[in-house]
Amino acid sequence: MIMMKPIEVEGHQVISIEVALPKTTLLAITTDHGYIMCGALDIRLLNEKLNDRRIVAGRATGVRTIEQLLDAPLDMVTTEAELRGIRPGMKGADALLKMVSGGR
Repeated sequence: MIMMKPIEVEGHQVISIEVALPKTTLLAITTDHGYIMCGALDIRLLNEKLNDRRIVAGRATGVRTIEQLLDAPLDMVTTEAELRGIRPGMKGADALLKMVSGGR
């Protein structure tokens, strides 16, 4: 099952996505400029193989709900996210706020 719904982060609308798979659930929250995701996100792949796409993304591990993804510190972020002030250790919600403003 796939569930998409708009949620609000400090007055900004973003889209949460949950994909129920056997034995796991993929979680993501997206903006117009980037996204955060659960531990399934391969940051190294984005930085190394897809770096020409300049993807703004961050990953939080150990999360099981959208609420946890918002509150969890990011353990890895893409190079492009770092250029926009998004850092490992930053809460997911704070990273999203940088993404909704274009990160500058």
